Amino acid sequence: MTCEPSHHYQRLVQRAQRDGRIPALAVALHRADRPLWTYEVGAEPDTQFRIGSVTKTFTAILLMRCRDEGLLDLDDPVGRHIDLPAHGELPIRRLLSHTAGLQREPFGDMWDSMRAPDAGTLLSDLAQAERVLPQARRYHYSNLGMAILGYLVGKLRGGTWEEVLVDQLLTPLGLSGVTVRPTGKATTGYLVDAYSDHARPEPSTDFGAVGPAAQLWGTASDLARWAAFLADPAALDPDARVLAPATLDEMRWPLTVTDEALWGTGFGLGLILVPQGERIIHVGHDGAMPGFLAGVYGRRGKDSPPAFGAAVLGSSGTATEILSLPHTLLAEAAKRDPAEIPPWRPGEPAPESYRSVLGRWWSEGYEYVFTWRDGALRARRADDPAGKPPAIFEELEPDRLRTVSGREAGELLRLSRDPASGAVVLMHWATYRFTRDQQTFGS
Repeated sequence: MTCEPSHHYQRLVQRAQRDGRIPALAVALHRADRPLWTYEVGAEPDTQFRIGSVTKTFTAILLMRCRDEGLLDLDDPVGRHIDLPAHGELPIRRLLSHTAGLQREPFGDMWDSMRAPDAGTLLSDLAQAERVLPQARRYHYSNLGMAILGYLVGKLRGGTWEEVLVDQLLTPLGLSGVTVRPTGKATTGYLVDAYSDHARPEPSTDFGAVGPAAQLWGTASDLARWAAFLADPAALDPDARVLAPATLDEMRWPLTVTDEALWGTGFGLGLILVPQGERIIHVGHDGAMPGFLAGVYGRRGKDSPPAFGAAVLGSSGTATEILSLPHTLLAEAAKRDPAEIPPWRPGEPAPESYRSVLGRWWSEGYEYVFTWRDGALRARRADDPAGKPPAIFEELEPDRLRTVSGREAGELLRLSRDPASGAVVLMHWATYRFTRDQQTFGS
């Protein structure tokens, strides 16, 4: 990254550390088109911090790998795959999106005793855990639900969640700085006193069977790389050894909002979604554990650099500056050091069979434009905003196409031709008529 933006990012970090009174703070920005940028205050390079619920993103990826390999369906009741004394009817999809209505924590007062249950206790105590809301009623965050899914992943793979995590995610992606337990480079977490500058160390506890929800430790550099993977998997895993990009697209689709009156944050399949305006979204997760906060997000959307992610890790359990800083850094880096603008280059002509489709059509009184770009037929409404993605079609057979993305995704487009000339003179998209001139319904 250039000198001037780097100095600006450094000051943002310094200000956050000062204002938040954070004993140790480590930050990293990952981009495929720039060298990794890191900065620390009160910490050495490659210092490990506890990342709390950022762990959930790893567990979610492991679960989706199981789905992609046919080991489960997201709409299966979780009890179909593991024997549970209660709540086995809850769908896996609902547990993963925090819409199952299950209580937040395992039964008991874990945060008083700081003793997490083992797997046997976690499962046997499920009979005493409450369903606090009806299923699918609304978002309700549940560490207990994610702990159950982590146990499920281990059972399906014939091992433990920890073993599967190391084998299927950490090793293939080269995330050696992310570990289940702290290494010798781990820092201490603190409670910074509200009315003085005294910082008291918080206890470091193994989370046992709740580990799939909040156990991990990591470095800022490795977690910025993980954030970039969540946003742009094809750039970091081009052979899709870890997960197909289409599966991450599915995970990033918002299934619920976290506040019904303020649609500022959504939740997909194990991922937090934070809209940034102008068709830009930050995807990742926050984390909180005694003495630690973390924010790990990748950026997607209009003019975003490739494989663009940020990680902010801090050793204070109350400094909310840690949680806002990754979003600020991503936005500032996109503005001050934007991605290169690729040049336009001439492409191949549209196939003869589609040339009579190109141009303007009308449906429901609105004008649409059909084009051929990058080897596919595309369509958009004439008054769509410039940044709105077009509908893209894929041929199933002659004169019958499927919409694979954009407007009316999944619907059929049928072409009707003039018998004499062979030109397309009428189309039906999602059963709506498309004509070359503006017509009333039933014309």
